[in-house]
Amino acid sequence: MATTTISLTEEAYESLKALKEDDESFSDVVQRLTGAERDKMKGFGSWADSGLREEVASYRDGFETDAAERIDELS
Repeated sequence: MATTTISLTEEAYESLKALKEDDESFSDVVQRLTGAERDKMKGFGSWADSGLREEVASYRDGFETDAAERIDELS
């Protein structure tokens, strides 16, 4: 694979570095940000380990508890 060297300001480098995932190269980051990545399914399921599922479940449980209490009050 051929490579090209580019110059970045320190600020631009730090911005790019902040967007870089642990398993990505800087080339991967640039391709991801510019839409050059062609594999549309690569990120599928990436929210699986985000904790979002647990947060939604917790909110749902609180909502259901609140709803049940309100129904009891009205009965």
